[in-house]
Amino acid sequence: MELRQLEHFVAVAEHQHFTRAAESLQISQSGLSASIRALEAELGTTLFTRSTRRVQLTPAGTAMLEESQRAVSSAAAARDAVLAVRGVLGGTLRIGTEQCLGGPHLPRELADFRLSHPAVSVRLGFAGSTQLIEQVANGLLDLALVADCGATPSAVELLPVASEGFVVLCHPDHALAGRRDRVDIGELAGETFVGFADGWAARVLADRAFALDGIAHSVELEVGDVGSLLDLVGYGLGIAVVPAHFALKRPEQLAAVPVVHDALVWTTAIAVPRRAAPAAAALVGRLRRPALVPAA
Repeated sequence: MELRQLEHFVAVAEHQHFTRAAESLQISQSGLSASIRALEAELGTTLFTRSTRRVQLTPAGTAMLEESQRAVSSAAAARDAVLAVRGVLGGTLRIGTEQCLGGPHLPRELADFRLSHPAVSVRLGFAGSTQLIEQVANGLLDLALVADCGATPSAVELLPVASEGFVVLCHPDHALAGRRDRVDIGELAGETFVGFADGWAARVLADRAFALDGIAHSVELEVGDVGSLLDLVGYGLGIAVVPAHFALKRPEQLAAVPVVHDALVWTTAIAVPRRAAPAAAALVGRLRRPALVPAA
């Protein structure tokens, strides 16, 4: 089994298509197919089920994918380390982030980073913080911008860059909208909640705070993006317990009242492996300048 074959296998698994995988690898489709067939012959099992529209991993392929991704990533990190010794940053920097995280303005920072390091290819994806931290721990991401949700794997270091509190977002006609002071969690019992899916940091922290006070936080309207959450709250379909900077998205359409609880602290952080790749370390230095700023 060669590293080249693992790279081919990972590309097909990620693209779920031989033609697109071949284009990304800049090799012929026939050459890619031959490489995969040779790998399957060596392993004595089929890694993909093939159709005219897409390919899918078999159970054996699924079992092999994570370790293959880790092996390919380790080899790439070794190449990047050699380039860094020569004063050149290169390779691929895999980054993950939550939506509407607050803290550093990632698009601006990535644009500046690309100008400084044009040889580094950047891949960006979005997910919940718990999943992103796990992907950093497993070597699937080089760096992630996350919210600190508590327990962190020993292989991952969290570097805080911003911190803020939480608010209750509601429709202007809601009974809470006229409140000028803070709201206690106990006052939210029985409300209809709009919230993110499990694994997103705002949901994790809200669930934890309500559980500590013995109050149900049953999210009836579950979303996967910030815009949908704001829309549902804006139509009076529920309230949302979210980081304070969410209120800045639609200040004239939604009411925001601070909610205070020891578990409701939104700390934006950079999640990196204990031994970060050179390109990741360079971006971390940029993101932490200045070290601690209010979230916007």
